[in-house]
Amino acid sequence: MKIKDLSINGKTFLAPLAGITNLPFRLLVKECGCAVVCSEMVSAKGIFYNSEKTLDLLSSKKEEQPLSVQLFGSDPDSMAKGAKVVQDLKVANIIDINFGCSVKKVVKQGAGVALMKDPELSKTILTAVRKAIDLPLTIKLRSGWDPSGQQAFNLAQIAQDTGVDAIVMHPRTASQGFKGKANWDLIKELKQQLSIPVIGNGDINTVEDAQKMVTQTGCDAVMVGRAAMKNPFILSQIDDFLATGSYKIPSNYDMFRTMERLTEMYVTYFGEKPACKMLRGRLSWFVKGMPGSSNFRKNISRINSKNHVLTLIKEFETGMA
Repeated sequence: MKIKDLSINGKTFLAPLAGITNLPFRLLVKECGCAVVCSEMVSAKGIFYNSEKTLDLLSSKKEEQPLSVQLFGSDPDSMAKGAKVVQDLKVANIIDINFGCSVKKVVKQGAGVALMKDPELSKTILTAVRKAIDLPLTIKLRSGWDPSGQQAFNLAQIAQDTGVDAIVMHPRTASQGFKGKANWDLIKELKQQLSIPVIGNGDINTVEDAQKMVTQTGCDAVMVGRAAMKNPFILSQIDDFLATGSYKIPSNYDMFRTMERLTEMYVTYFGEKPACKMLRGRLSWFVKGMPGSSNFRKNISRINSKNHVLTLIKEFETGMA
């Protein structure tokens, strides 16, 4: 598929996840075969004011490209300038604007899904960002503040008219968060209304779910978030299944090597002590459902060094042999 002039080899996107889709995790998922990875949500005002913590979120390596950097905010000027900074840094292949985050601290700023209540401000932001950058521009939205999806349809039309190149839809309302069921029929209706690519998101927990979404909605690609946290291979599995009708299930050996790889990358990027604190939670994703996983999770809650982590992984793997 193509977004503007960017050719994408596959139909899978890693969703932006705060605190999760950092550089090491994106590199890991890319190595496992994802077509496009997305950054954590980045504050446009943070970029505007040269916040060191915000700018750290823009760290990238060419191996992860194509990379989509997602910005959030509600001020048109800072959004445009933030997008221009990202483009000038040459870290992103796509810039995405967040219209879907329903976290209270984001909504209180008038950003994320709050923007769906204000189509005029949304139009002003998109117009300003489009004028500021030449990169492909996308938006990620929810169905809105009521189940009808009308706010999403209205915003999507505004986006297309202002030069946005693709739209990601997560068809849950602002109040749903991640609860309830995503209404895929809204993705289908949106796809029928637009001429630009539509990427479906929500309730893709298995490879088969992705195939069902594509079949049911006609969407051009799928975006996966939480399912990739426990199986980073799922994105390449989806691409294989959509292309050939079959896919390979990763072996326990593959998963343990992936855990080791993530450990090495976290330690290199964050430093040993911070990485160990983060890995206490991260590594538990990969072992869910494996025999003895509860004991492993208990053990990794006390890790304090890279060697300790790698030893526990090897012991767990040996015990399953």
